[in-house]
Amino acid sequence: MSQAAPAKQPIVPRPESIPPELKAIAKVELHQHVDGSIPVSVTWGLMQQHGLAPVATEAEMRRLLVLQREEEGTGLLKYLDKFHYPLWVTQFWDNIADVAYSIAKEAYEEGVRILEIRYAPIIHVYAGLTPRQAIVSLLEGLNRAENDFEGLTCGVIVIAMRHMGPHIAKIVARQAIAESQMLHSRVGVVGFDIAGAERGNPPKLFKQAFDIARRGGLGLTAHAGEDMGPEAVWQAVDELGVQRIGHGCSAIRDKDLLRRLARDQVLIEVCQTSNYQTAAVKPGERHPVYTFLEHGVPVAICTDNTTVSDTSQLNENALLAPHLSTAEIAGIHDRARAHSFIPSDRRRL
Repeated sequence: MSQAAPAKQPIVPRPESIPPELKAIAKVELHQHVDGSIPVSVTWGLMQQHGLAPVATEAEMRRLLVLQREEEGTGLLKYLDKFHYPLWVTQFWDNIADVAYSIAKEAYEEGVRILEIRYAPIIHVYAGLTPRQAIVSLLEGLNRAENDFEGLTCGVIVIAMRHMGPHIAKIVARQAIAESQMLHSRVGVVGFDIAGAERGNPPKLFKQAFDIARRGGLGLTAHAGEDMGPEAVWQAVDELGVQRIGHGCSAIRDKDLLRRLARDQVLIEVCQTSNYQTAAVKPGERHPVYTFLEHGVPVAICTDNTTVSDTSQLNENALLAPHLSTAEIAGIHDRARAHSFIPSDRRRL
């Protein structure tokens, strides 16, 4: 690293303060959720279209969708509360396809050329879609985006929600395999994940679901170490056999674990802004990304939820810019590309 790592999280830069050279980097986004990344204007428009708007103006809608840290505080459960309203409109095929397209468009404008979108189909079936239809509707929107945006390659990581339990996770894994990349010439499902409240839902409980996903040829990642200690990351690596970890912040408290992650090149999907918002990293603490880099653990620069966190790929890169050179940041993206679950023969970059 070219400079000393920061002592605390910098203020998220405004777009006009982002170094122009960062815009030129071809970026790799490996951890971005559908529900938390729908542009406010898109959710507002769909709410109005369906006669569902719970507030009178788009500005008021924004406050419901974007974490108001000063008023609402931090913590994973407070953060997850922001995911309720998008579900009002993402229960219908056309809406799901449209929001997928809008997310991919925003990412492309930020310089993203490899985009893996995370999606929990089981929470998009309340209006009658099957889990498989919920997946295919997302694929439709991403296929449209690939057609419109030159050089963009997309893939889907299907999520099983922890609070629904291990048996539902097995069902979700099978639905993910039914739309896996190997069955598609265009966008398909490339990975499997668990997400949601960590406490009380340790990774080891979901081993059978991950075994199913592995046998189906999916890449494996898991949210771990965001709201639990290093033991959760150990479980994800040893018992689930993941190749990547979402967040993994608590891993820095265990030097043996850091050595293991570096040895096996288990990539950490780093989401700086959201980590402070969920209290995975405490205010004033140095972000774990620098410890991962110092120990040779591969990382990817990710947004998590662009709307909930009020961030973007450029913002997340700009947070590193005072402490890493542009070449170093570009190198992170180059190395992250090798960890993408999207088959190399399908990537345009």
